[in-house]
Amino acid sequence: MSTNDSTPKAIFNYRKFWAECLGPAPWLPMNRDEMDQLGWDSCDVIIVTGDGYVDHPSFGMAVIGRVLEGQGYRVGIISQPAWHSAEAFTALGKPNLYFGIAAGNMDSMINHYTADRKRRNDDAYTPGDKSGCRPDRAVTVYSQRIREAFKDVAIVVGGIEASLRRIAHYDYWSEKVRRSVLLDSKADILLFGNAERAIIELTHRLAGGEDIRGIRDIRGTAFITRGCQSGFREINSTSVDVVGSVDVHPNPYEGMAPEQCDAAEGEPDGDIALEPVRLLVTKTPDSSVIRLPSYEQVQSDPVLYAHASRVLHKETNPYNALPLIQGHGDRDIWLNPPPIPLTTDELDWVFELPYQRLPHPSYGDANIPAFDMIQHSVNIMRGCFGGCTFCSITEHEGRIIQNRSEDSIIREVEKIRDTSPAFTGVISDLGGPTANMWRLACKSKDIEAKCRKLSCVYPGICKNLNTDQTPLVHLYKRARALPGIKKVLIASGLRYDLAVQTPEYVKELVTHHVGGYLKIAPEHTERGPLDKMMKPGIGSYDTFKAMFEKYTREAGKKQFLIPYFIAAHPGTTDQDMMNLALWLKRHKFRADQVQTFYPSPMATATAMYHSGKNPLKRVTRQSESVPAIRKLSQRRLHKAFLRYHDPDNWPLLRDELKKMGRRDLIGNGKMHLVPSRQPPKRHKVVSDSSSPFATQHTGLPGRRRPTKKR
Repeated sequence: MSTNDSTPKAIFNYRKFWAECLGPAPWLPMNRDEMDQLGWDSCDVIIVTGDGYVDHPSFGMAVIGRVLEGQGYRVGIISQPAWHSAEAFTALGKPNLYFGIAAGNMDSMINHYTADRKRRNDDAYTPGDKSGCRPDRAVTVYSQRIREAFKDVAIVVGGIEASLRRIAHYDYWSEKVRRSVLLDSKADILLFGNAERAIIELTHRLAGGEDIRGIRDIRGTAFITRGCQSGFREINSTSVDVVGSVDVHPNPYEGMAPEQCDAAEGEPDGDIALEPVRLLVTKTPDSSVIRLPSYEQVQSDPVLYAHASRVLHKETNPYNALPLIQGHGDRDIWLNPPPIPLTTDELDWVFELPYQRLPHPSYGDANIPAFDMIQHSVNIMRGCFGGCTFCSITEHEGRIIQNRSEDSIIREVEKIRDTSPAFTGVISDLGGPTANMWRLACKSKDIEAKCRKLSCVYPGICKNLNTDQTPLVHLYKRARALPGIKKVLIASGLRYDLAVQTPEYVKELVTHHVGGYLKIAPEHTERGPLDKMMKPGIGSYDTFKAMFEKYTREAGKKQFLIPYFIAAHPGTTDQDMMNLALWLKRHKFRADQVQTFYPSPMATATAMYHSGKNPLKRVTRQSESVPAIRKLSQRRLHKAFLRYHDPDNWPLLRDELKKMGRRDLIGNGKMHLVPSRQPPKRHKVVSDSSSPFATQHTGLPGRRRPTKKR
């Protein structure tokens, strides 16, 4: 399949592999005894994961395993292997085709460390909530151990950790730019984004006898090469960094003559001109590749890092993205365009595979907190067109929404009702990365295919976006009317700026689907940080709040909004945080859980944090600078403003307010932010952003966070 094919083969239309005759396994085997019970002499594919094995469509390893099983392959799982030697990786023998490796539903570093780089003492994806059951940088460690055990086996890496580390990336924990995980892991190929299309095509081609080192044309894959592939010509990234108008929808590369491309390649390392030029890439886009500044260049030059981040994010629309190439020494990392989104029929097929919807029986009664949170929830869609710069959803799942059908969703609700031993009649969520983007899309397929905007809702809602949430209202009504269903809650993160476009949706949500509290995330009140987050102004929150309170009164209920805010985001000043604290006090909010900005790999806000530049605009040496909150003392200050009501924070806030010339905010009146005197010391436990759910925004294919989402 050509990487520019926009009408790929349906994932359920491949000819099944011979092992289909064995039928689906009750559980994907985790040891030799389970293989023997199934009558298997070997596995075709073995998945290695850093999570406990939960056979549920919200867990990536189960999705990929069941998808491949649905194609006729025998799939085994090695879950949370002891990684200090290669022995645990031989538990199922050598696979006939390849090992598939994923860190789990979260990046292993975010899973292990808080935003202050403190080691976490729990792991919500591990039986018993135990920490220490996976290594740091799990994709790399697992790959190295497999190479020790089987030198000639094919290795495929994927999932959130590999996906967000596919090129040179800033690593918050080592405070340096690291090279692509492909090189560190020594894997043969990397799958990024939602991987069903890529993994199915790759597996069938390997089963057909192709060498994995020769498979270079599958969308959503990255691999190591030396130089440009045959038939492609390189375009220097600094010559095409131009954003076209959404209204006019021009070819963003129109006007460049082929002979002009070579000129950009002679520029010296570290001295690349960052002022882009309007040139035409080609009339046949599939023959061109954009060369990003090399790993060595972005490692030594933060401005080039910001530029590379900007270009990568501009090449994420699967219908117009070009391949990317980035040098790492004498080798290159080649990124094919993103995968074409799954159709509704395909997504239904993925979610209706024969999942047990339970943790593996070997775990006994040990609880897995992430499973406990989502076992009675239903994922209705994928993707997010919000484009929040601190979030990983768009980089991983894309901004084009992939929707399940209403009938498929209802069938899953009924399956939960009829089969879950713990079900009490309450569906905990009908959602996904966001609560209310189901069936929302561009009004024109042609415009959608040409658009290069990073967000459909920033700085305002695009006029080409369909915002009608009436179909979602119908889904909610149908789900709550099912026999045996007492309540259908909505726990996914709500885009309130979209919600207010359909008042009927807000009324249905508030009247029937809120369990006393509704968590939403305005993130800040001040325009400066909100612009760097690509979030709407606080006025959108005020509009939604008024509607929420109106429909709550009409329903005769007592319900409350719980707003979430982020401290220390790039572009935030001390003054901004003080203003936010005053807003919180004015509205009588007392935040119990504080979120501090966490620079996750490949996020746009992380590029701001590292480079001090704004990649939302054209990046030059003289372009806009963005303050980054790096010092621990300033990060603590910003968190203290969010928890202005905590006596432990009052000494710090008093000192800072004096420095800011705001002594008028110190005192014992209603207009004061903090008291002038300290009360007697008392023991208190404060909840901080120690939960990994507060910092990771997506996971493997079909994944969403089990708590608040963006």
